[in-house]
Formats: sequence, C-alpha cells, structure tokens
Amino acid sequence: MSTRGAMLHPSISRRRGDRPLHVQLYDRLREAILAGTLTPGTRLPSARAMALELRVSRGTVDVAYARLIVEGFLVTRGAAGTFVTSPLPLTPRGASTAPPQPRRAETRARPVIHPFQIGIPGVDAFPIATWSRLLGRHARGARAMDLAHSDASGDSSLREAIATHLAVARGVIAHPDQVLITGGYHGALGLMARALSSPGDQAWIEDPGYHRARMALSLAGLRLAAVPVDDEGLDVARGVALAPRARFAFVTPGHQMPLGMALSLPRRLALLAWARSADGWIVEDDYDGEFQYDSAPLPALKSLDDQGRVLYAGTFSKSMFPTLRLGFLVVPDRARDALARVANLLQPAPPLAIQRAAADFLGEGHFARHLRRMRNLYAERRTALLRALDELSSPSLQLEPTTGGLHLLARLSGVRDDAVVTHASSLGLAPGALSSYQLSPEKGRLDGLLLGFTTLPAPRAREAVSRLSRAIELARRAPSNGAPCGVVGQ
Repeated sequence: MSTRGAMLHPSISRRRGDRPLHVQLYDRLREAILAGTLTPGTRLPSARAMALELRVSRGTVDVAYARLIVEGFLVTRGAAGTFVTSPLPLTPRGASTAPPQPRRAETRARPVIHPFQIGIPGVDAFPIATWSRLLGRHARGARAMDLAHSDASGDSSLREAIATHLAVARGVIAHPDQVLITGGYHGALGLMARALSSPGDQAWIEDPGYHRARMALSLAGLRLAAVPVDDEGLDVARGVALAPRARFAFVTPGHQMPLGMALSLPRRLALLAWARSADGWIVEDDYDGEFQYDSAPLPALKSLDDQGRVLYAGTFSKSMFPTLRLGFLVVPDRARDALARVANLLQPAPPLAIQRAAADFLGEGHFARHLRRMRNLYAERRTALLRALDELSSPSLQLEPTTGGLHLLARLSGVRDDAVVTHASSLGLAPGALSSYQLSPEKGRLDGLLLGFTTLPAPRAREAVSRLSRAIELARRAPSNGAPCGVVGQ
C-alpha cells in the first residue's frame, strides 16, 4: 500500500492506557494533513467505511471527522463526501528547508488527573458515545448557509434550551434573547469587561475568591477591591466601605469559591440594594450550583433580580467537561446590545456544530439524566472521602461542613498549606492550597486544603487519604515548617 493509502486507513492502538480511539484517529489524520501526506482536495473514506476498516464504532470516526471539520482541516460536500480542505492555509511540513525540529506532541507529557485535583468533573462517567453521536449529526448535517453565517451571540436552539433548563433547575426566568453563548466562564468575563467597563473601574471580588477570575479581571484593567467573606458570604457593608464607587461585584453566591458557604438571604437583598443605588452590576458565577447532596439546589441570586442588575454566568465545564469551553450569560435587556456588539466584533460564540450538539444534549433530556447520574456518583465519592478522612487523616486536618459543591475544604493547624501541597505533589496528589485564594489576608493567613472528590473513585479514597496524611507529616517535619529546602511552594 502506498504512503497515501496507508494514511487513509491509519492504524490505531487498543493497548490499555492509550488515548481514546477518536483522539488517536484525529491525531493521525491531522498529522498527515499537516505533513502534506494527505494533500488538499483528497477525498477521505466515508465514516462507515473508515469504521469498518479500523474495526471501531462509526461514532468514533464521526467525532474525529467532526473535530477536523470544526478546525478547518476537512470540509463536507454533501453526498460527494468529506475532503481535505482546499486550498489549505498551511505549508506542508515536508516543504520546509529549515532543520527539522523535535515534534512537541511526542515529547509533551500525557495529562494525568491526580487525586484531590479540583476544577475537573468526573469525565470517566461522561456519556461520550451520546455526545459523539450528536456532534457527528450536526457536523454531517451542516447546510450551505451554516458554512456562511452564524449568530455571534449564539445559536437560537442552544439559547432556547438553556433558557428552558434555567427556568426549571435554577429559578431563572429569561427570554432566549437574553442568553448569550460564550467561550466558557472566562469568555463571559472578557465579554463583560470589554462591553460594560471602562479602564480603571472598580470591582468587588470575594476574599478569598477564585484566583483565575481575579487575574483575568486585573488583566482587563479593572481595579479590584478585596471584600472579606464570612459565614454569610460576601460582606456587603464592608464592600461599600472599601469601594463605595465600585462598578461591579463578582460573587459566587450559591457555593462560595473556595469556602463553600451560600450567600445568606439578607446579604443577597443587601447586594441587590447596593447595585440599585450605585448603578452597578452584579456578576453571579454559578459554577457548580447543580450539585447539592443533602437538599435541593438553592435558587440563583438572579431569581431575585427585579431591577435588571444581575448578569448570570454559567458554564458546562463542571457539568459536562472542561475542554468543551462552552458557557453562557443571562443578561438584563439594557446590557444586551452592548454585549452582543462586542461578541460580534471580538468574541463570537463557539463553533455552530458544538452549540447545536449541546442544544440537543439538553433538549433530548441527556443533560438532565447526566446530572442525576453525576449527583449520585459524586455523593458516593464524597461519602467515601469523608469516611476515609474521618478514619485516617492527620489531627492537623479539620473538615469544614458543606452540603454541596465539587470539593471539600479542610483547615490546617500547625503547618502551612503550601508546604503540604508541595509534598503532596511529590506523592502524586493534587490538593489546592487555600492560602493561594487570598488576596488581602486581613484576618491573618488562611491555611487549608481544597480536596476535589469528583475524579476520585470510592475504592481509592483510603489510599489517597493515607498519602495525604504522609504529606502533612513530611511538611510538619520540614525545616521552619515550610516548603522543603530548594523547593518553592505554590
């Protein structure tokens, strides 16, 4: 078989530990296109023929083809088939006269999810086959007009599906026109910063609070006022005293990040009253509001907003998977035009096939079923971790009570959290350090560990906690009770 023919039927590996089959197929085809082995205009086998040749499911081929189509490497021509894009705006690697460079893809370490890592849902339980089928459906079924135009604010089918879901699950009543589709939560932050703020505007942020949002807002030119958080959530009175002319308040009212409490009703009403009197915006980050284990999820702050002051930001990164990079904003009518304009010029919605697949995932009931399964799975993993911590953990570790969310918070006494994190990393663990979420330690340094449980199977909880206890003991014994010599803690 010629080289070209071999690449039309690439080999894939089924050894244990190898990457998913659709990722391998995507990599092989993309590499062949970049190298010029598959030249512009080359017709690829049908998904069915490729699946038969490789002895994989058609869904595996569909999702690999769909990703290459979305990224511009392939194009569909109806009944004629799927072709390498022509002309391809890339120089084949073989045409370069420069000395060959090592291929980064071969030297880059394979990503690993470590016990206690936060910010990642249980991707091992995500219904990949269903998602692949939906994504393939919309990649194959694209119409000519879909290739020419899409709404920068988001496809109407997804905006309608989100509005329906929020009304039932979060108590947020919004017209689909008030929903804008974004590139995840950080895409929403960028959109709001560009559309609604001016350089030098002040913003309240929670302290401690989500550090990546803090960095993003600083990068956008906002001046940040660190407002303390107590048992009732954001201290609104303190915010008024610190920055009375603030333009924004960025909050996590459903499950404060990282401490875990909900914003109390009196504080919610006080925050809304501040926004009215200051002509300010409240940005509600509802990053894990779907996940309560001992009671029904609390209604969103947005459900109390009768003056159009709350911008409600949601993401599918925690409920589906992070690399989807898909989120949304529910916005007041008076802010929509400014946000839509910026979306059109600078931050358009993600690819159409992904949006429509997500719309079907919600509309056909797959999302609701997935959430129910994940709540049960997370409750099981959370219970196993709590039991293991109760039986095996160090006396230096004191758990904070919480009823929801995707991580546990354990306070540390007599040892620094950054030192524990450094030693935990050397033992193959990835807890978060609470102190890294502080901006202004007004009440003293907060030492604690954020322990994600979403990716930790219940049978592995005891062994992971045993290693964590070992990391705490190593940190305690280290010189000056800090990070080991020569190592900088996070």
